Amino acid sequence: MSERKSGATAFQSRSLVLFCITTATFTDLVAYSVAVPVLPDYATRFHASPTTIGFLFASFGVTLLVLSIPMGAISDRVGRKGPMMVGLGLLATATLACAYAESLLMLFAARLLQGAADGMTWIVGFAMIADLYAPEERGRAMGLAMGGSTLGIIIGPVIGGWLYEIGGIRLPFLFVAAMAVVDLLVFAAVAPATRGSGVSTPMRRVLTHRPVFICALVVIAGGGTIAMLEPIIPLLLHARLGLGPASIGTLFGIASIASTTMHPIYGRLSDRWGGRRLMLVGLIGSALVLPLLSFAGDFKTAAFAMVPMWMVFSMIVTPSLAYMAEVASAAGFESYGVVYGVYNMAWAVGLMVAPALGGFLFERIGFEPLSIGWGVLLVAIGVVLARLKT
Repeated sequence: MSERKSGATAFQSRSLVLFCITTATFTDLVAYSVAVPVLPDYATRFHASPTTIGFLFASFGVTLLVLSIPMGAISDRVGRKGPMMVGLGLLATATLACAYAESLLMLFAARLLQGAADGMTWIVGFAMIADLYAPEERGRAMGLAMGGSTLGIIIGPVIGGWLYEIGGIRLPFLFVAAMAVVDLLVFAAVAPATRGSGVSTPMRRVLTHRPVFICALVVIAGGGTIAMLEPIIPLLLHARLGLGPASIGTLFGIASIASTTMHPIYGRLSDRWGGRRLMLVGLIGSALVLPLLSFAGDFKTAAFAMVPMWMVFSMIVTPSLAYMAEVASAAGFESYGVVYGVYNMAWAVGLMVAPALGGFLFERIGFEPLSIGWGVLLVAIGVVLARLKT
């Protein structure tokens, strides 16, 4: 009997829960990024301009924005496991809808549903991590979760490009839908049931706390930069270098491998030096590396440009996750659901505004002026963060 109890305790340890959360968010990122290398096909098939493709990517952020705060509050009140399972079910449904989309309208609807699924999995997942880990170890845990999750960014474009060439545009989405179903079943079997507190921190109190607001501003900038580049880079590389879906997917995979290796490192550095300092370095570094892609002349030089870009971008993301929990804990907030709802809401604003704005500007002024102007904006936000009194 004691052996069974010991086995059950190990089975439901926080490390296992961390693994389940990472698997869920990993699947979500695969679903998000699998469409990147097939964007030229969508543009041709539905006669979509770069601006329209930008709006397509931006639509993901609409439902993410709308549902972030409510989902955070719900998970505070009823517990984490149920909302996570609902989110994975929505993810499978949305990805199937992408596979069988016959019009831009249906494709937009599928991306909206994906945004809803993202809002559930990420908010609930990182609230669970904040629940389970002490402040001095949250950076490490969140860095590990981000490192594992962002493998989805690596696998998504790669399998999107290669499966497209093997079996057409439906095969990548069918594969990812199957992943989501398997992940749902594993999470249901492995993750322990949790009870909510029955209460949640009021959204207004969270949003009006200055450090939380500024952290959210940094998240908008960091997430928006990545989201702006995801639809633009495939179009840029296809037009300038003649690269196809498989080559574009491989480039994103190479860059994401570099980014993934940095997340655990940045997590540990956040515990040691503070998330705010790393976020500031990440903002300035991102502004400096953005124009690098302008000098790419072939596949190899494009890879050399994208790798440092993605490595620096992750210096904004991982520290911001730990810093959000840090400032919320210092402010005495009772629970983390709404806090990470605000975080995801900020991420959603970046996802919703940046791709549409980036596509619009890319079509009219080109990549070089866009990258320089965007860098100036990142530096300005870095100045706001540097002036924050802690």
